[in-house]
Amino acid sequence: MNATIYRKLIAKQLNENFKSAVEIVEVSIPKPGVNQLLIQNKFAGVNGGFDTLICRGDVPYVNLIPPFDLGVEAVGEIVAMGENVKDFQIGDAVITTARGGGYREYQVVDANLAVKVRQATPELLTLMPTGVSALVALEQVGEMKSNEVVLVTAAAGGTGHIAVQLAKLAGNHVVGTCSSEAKANLLRELGCDRIINYRTENLNQALKQEYPNGINLIFDCVGKQVFDTCIDNLAIRGRLVVVGFISEYARDVEQITQPRIYHQLFWKAASVRGFLMPHYQEHIPEARDRLLNLFYTGKLKVAVDPTQFQGLESIPSAVQYLLSGQNSGKVVVQF
Repeated sequence: MNATIYRKLIAKQLNENFKSAVEIVEVSIPKPGVNQLLIQNKFAGVNGGFDTLICRGDVPYVNLIPPFDLGVEAVGEIVAMGENVKDFQIGDAVITTARGGGYREYQVVDANLAVKVRQATPELLTLMPTGVSALVALEQVGEMKSNEVVLVTAAAGGTGHIAVQLAKLAGNHVVGTCSSEAKANLLRELGCDRIINYRTENLNQALKQEYPNGINLIFDCVGKQVFDTCIDNLAIRGRLVVVGFISEYARDVEQITQPRIYHQLFWKAASVRGFLMPHYQEHIPEARDRLLNLFYTGKLKVAVDPTQFQGLESIPSAVQYLLSGQNSGKVVVQF
């Protein structure tokens, strides 16, 4: 390896606007320690909501002072490794999910934090940590069963389209919301039973008319009015899992004045449950292995948004693209 310098994207300051918070810097390529791997990143996953919140200083479980590294999931190839590393070889494809390890051309990680994969392809970034989050949220937080009605909001997104398939594989009737015909087409390909394009249909009316007994399990990534509609349509003993609230990531939190939520939950014995992956880390290894097996055996399809983002310079545009809701599937950047 002849290169000695690489580039990475950092948050130089906290700012409401992601693009204003970040800059590209050049640093020396480090040598891996005895138990470490040096990886050349090929693709990184874009998490517009988390990226925006962390650059605003609004992620409660991390207290970062600028400058700090950005990006999470990346897939690449090993170009050097420490003398004590046993289970890898130069050239192996690996995926990593370390915070700060994504938006950079090279990274050094402890060998036990890398997962060997067959090939360094962008499709894998849909599985980790995105797909893992969907699986753990549905099963551990949502207590997903079979023969229930499951609603997935933002169903054609990176997390949503995996949730749709996992709910179908578990034997459920799946309702998915989306905002365009292109996204609806993707959901049809994935076997979604009822697709509601909220730009052409009224979500609340459709749910009330077609599912008068309510929805058993809701996987909500959107928030705001969609969240309110979901609460209103929960079944008796229904569970709503808050996986995110992308409608508010890029703007101030909406102030609301209405009856408290227990008035809607109590009489149905329903519940709202928050999901955040760092609080469920013990479930990651099993979920990761199961998803990889489903993918490699053709039982799980992954969607990567066809819009190409090339290089570190494209990441602010990729973040904005994701926040605008235009994507179908996972948004990735190629290095």
